[in-house]
Amino acid sequence: MTKKLKLEELGRIDVDTFKKTPKIPLVVILDNVRSMHNVGAIFRTGDAFLVEKVVLCGITPRPPHREIHKAALGATESVDWIYEQDINVAIKNLKKENFNIIGIEQTSDSQLISAFKIKSDQKYALILGNEVDGISEEALPNIGIFLEIPQLGTKHSLNVSVCGGIVMWEFAKNLESLK
Repeated sequence: MTKKLKLEELGRIDVDTFKKTPKIPLVVILDNVRSMHNVGAIFRTGDAFLVEKVVLCGITPRPPHREIHKAALGATESVDWIYEQDINVAIKNLKKENFNIIGIEQTSDSQLISAFKIKSDQKYALILGNEVDGISEEALPNIGIFLEIPQLGTKHSLNVSVCGGIVMWEFAKNLESLK
């Protein structure tokens, strides 16, 4: 008979072990994401897929905060993060570390994520933008690749934390973390 597993049966690692565990070469940049629940959800998903860190930019709220914690469930303690006011400074710094900068945005140059070849020997930084305005206009010229998630319904976008979950999953499964 099928039964749900209890928390202690899941075999999850603790925060100290998480910190020592090798991460996938993936950074998530939040560009002016305003909702604390979305920020918390990104942290929680980043924890699930062992992302290297989260970069919070502009007006994006920062931990510690009760509303972020409600969605993150402690992931702000496990996932490394930094704050950088200017997204272009964050992009410049990640480029110096040989990260491929990818904007998750519908643009005239975007390609479907399903058509993009994720290379396991590369490092990637994914930029997720504001819930209403998307990625900052001033950041667009500094982004090398734009990807979008195919959508078939009437809405033109996904919630940023849902989008982040889909994109992190696509990269995590191709960057050897789940093999």
